[in-house]
Amino acid sequence: MSKHNNSVPLEYQGEENDLKIFGFWIFLGAEIVLFATLFTTYFTLVNRTGSAPTGPELFEIGPVILETFLLLTSSFTIGLGVHAMRLGRVKPMIVFYIITLLLGAGFLAVEIDEFITYVDHGATITSSAFLSALMTLLGTHGAHVTFGLLWGIAIIIQVSKHGINKRTANKAFIFSLYWHFLDVVWIFLFSFIYLKGMM
Repeated sequence: MSKHNNSVPLEYQGEENDLKIFGFWIFLGAEIVLFATLFTTYFTLVNRTGSAPTGPELFEIGPVILETFLLLTSSFTIGLGVHAMRLGRVKPMIVFYIITLLLGAGFLAVEIDEFITYVDHGATITSSAFLSALMTLLGTHGAHVTFGLLWGIAIIIQVSKHGINKRTANKAFIFSLYWHFLDVVWIFLFSFIYLKGMM
């Protein structure tokens, strides 16, 4: 391996890998536009509650703090997974990726329970414009997490079968970018939807 290659992380080695990462950043740009649109819709409709439950009536700090802890911790563990990958350590990488997915699944379980609680309180996607915008925004993020869990499982299977090479490292790194993106979106949800909504 050349000196140049040794100085470049495995996931970036080769023009094809570079292009894939660049292409994924473009994809994330489109995702930012999607979520920005959903946030804008939410802020436009936030006060249109009609006779349906409002944010302060629905939002509870406990589940939201737990969701935040689970997702932010998963961002840390995926970082450890990428670090292990760059050191060429397959088992620690897989362990950290599995922990990441378990934390993500825990987040999803809390969010589903939260949605069930909303419905029990008479808050559905058709109850008001506010709830329609809220559930579309939260549901879109939840759907992205669900997709991330499936994608992460596929990455773990590939690394288990083929080890850490340019191809698997590139895929695993791109997945980590996606996972970090979901965490960033959640920080905005936590700050501007839940905390603001509780005031």
